[in-house]
Amino acid sequence: MNAPARVRLLIVDDQPIIRRGLALMLAAESDVDVVGQASDGAEAIALAAELAPDIVLMDLQMPRTSGVVATREITAARPATRVVVLTTFDDDELVFEAIRAGAQAYLLKDASESEVLATIRAVHAGESRLSPRIARKVIEQFRSFTPPPPPVHQRDDDGDEALSSKEERILALLAEGLANKQIAATVYLAEGTVKNYVSRIMEKLHARSRVELAVRAAARRR
Repeated sequence: MNAPARVRLLIVDDQPIIRRGLALMLAAESDVDVVGQASDGAEAIALAAELAPDIVLMDLQMPRTSGVVATREITAARPATRVVVLTTFDDDELVFEAIRAGAQAYLLKDASESEVLATIRAVHAGESRLSPRIARKVIEQFRSFTPPPPPVHQRDDDGDEALSSKEERILALLAEGLANKQIAATVYLAEGTVKNYVSRIMEKLHARSRVELAVRAAARRR
């Protein structure tokens, strides 16, 4: 049996006791390498460039440079690096901005150890995760900021917004949190084909990340 892929992890939090506690907890896992720790967003940007982590575990409200700004900078400079937000603040707008910045998962600090680990591993495997509590808030915030998108069968002047029935099916599965491999098995397509479908759907719905795409899908169904 192949060993699980190891995760190179950068932890970002302005509170030393939380940062060190997370490092001790996560480094004890056989498939996690804590490659660095940062105390604010500016340090996180610099360390991400230097250390090339797979995952950045990111607080949002920090001095100098916020977690939202750091997320935007890191994901723009290093698309292969994924950001998992872990925050105390249950603020709708703050989490929504993190989605737009490119974060792939969102947890509150009352999450269990197993939930944090499962989310890190899922995001490393290409999935996106929203805790149910955050998902509800993000969907409502998304709807308040963004005009409702046209129905999937309604074309704009250029015909670019309409989704095919296959795209609609893939979008629905993505909104349920399935990774490309799981979607491929469900709809009987190659994983690479599903990846191409997801990219095309993101273009049509003007989404920057899989999580934003999932939020848009959930908003469409409400």
